[in-house]
Amino acid sequence: MENVTLFGSSNNQTLGVWTDQSSEYKVVSVLLVIAICGAGIVGNVMVILVVLTTKHMRTPTNCYLVSLAVADLIVLTAAGLPNITESLFGEWVYGYGGCLSITYLQYLGINASACSITAFTVERYIAICHPIKAQFLCTLSRAKKIIVLVWAFTTLYCVMWFCLADIERQTYVNVTLTMCAYKVSRTQYKPIYFADFTLFYVIPLLLASVLYGLIARILFLNPLPSDPKEKPQSWRKGSCAGSKRHSKNSSFGSTAASRRQVTKMLAVVVILFALLWMPYRTLVVVNSFLNEPYSNSWFVLFCRLCIYLNSAINPVIYNAMSQKFRAAFRKLCHCRPQSSQKPATYSMALTYSVIKETSNGQSPDHYPTEMEELPGPSKEFLPGRKKLSYKESSLSDSMISSA
Repeated sequence: MENVTLFGSSNNQTLGVWTDQSSEYKVVSVLLVIAICGAGIVGNVMVILVVLTTKHMRTPTNCYLVSLAVADLIVLTAAGLPNITESLFGEWVYGYGGCLSITYLQYLGINASACSITAFTVERYIAICHPIKAQFLCTLSRAKKIIVLVWAFTTLYCVMWFCLADIERQTYVNVTLTMCAYKVSRTQYKPIYFADFTLFYVIPLLLASVLYGLIARILFLNPLPSDPKEKPQSWRKGSCAGSKRHSKNSSFGSTAASRRQVTKMLAVVVILFALLWMPYRTLVVVNSFLNEPYSNSWFVLFCRLCIYLNSAINPVIYNAMSQKFRAAFRKLCHCRPQSSQKPATYSMALTYSVIKETSNGQSPDHYPTEMEELPGPSKEFLPGRKKLSYKESSLSDSMISSA
């Protein structure tokens, strides 16, 4: 990725008079790269920490988001930070070993992020459009296995960049610069690039477009089905039946709204991936067919900043669109004091919600895949925080057993 302007062969020919970048370019590029990459590194580390340290955040979908966060961290460190030294010194300063390893890590992070996006897109499709299959397909253990396969595949696929990257000495009239470039010419590199472009950009976006279209048809166009256990229970008399019916309807509506919100959040991640990678991908495609590649410094900087922004913005999206991530981030930063709610009472409400969902045809293993935005204890569940009497406790037990 750093070699976006270096498409010539490695012949040592005189290239004319070399002029250093302007001071304005150096200041702007260094400050923007430090700001974007610094914020992105902090944000992605926070995503990893909240999922690993918070038990209820360890869901299949969040596992894929951790994989995406790790890939984004690799992109930000291996692609973003070397850009700073390039802007300051105008040449490659990390030597031959740095050229090979950094080029490898750049493409590893880029390809792993694309595969992680594809993985959670497929997981969302199965969880929403095929809920019965999702009970045994969308599980935590299966998600971990898929993530291992994703990283194994991308690790092996990117090994070829060890053979393609090399140090190149560019000789100008007034100076000789050391650059990290490619061994092969543009004609040989073009098939490799287009294979990479198709596998890790075109195919993921086409698949995401189709699957999110099918998901939208289920969530937003079709009317929500009614609770299948609601009508058989309508004959029950008294306030017990009415209370149970209201609770089921409320839980079902909350589940549907949560699925919509999670799907919107992940769809935004995919859309930003497509938009922010488009300038760089377009530049390289165009340069592949030009005799003299277009290499305007400001436009190249813009393309690179879009890539860094794509890797840095995902935690912001999670915080803005997911109540659970927002609460977990606040807890991690100690921005909100610990609540004094009674853990036993809240635990019972949570268990009741899980049992209700299981009785509606969902297994407990599938339940976490929906990333439920469970409401906190409120007056509806804890009126006055009064302790349950023996009769109230018996009534709750009977409701759970009959659900």
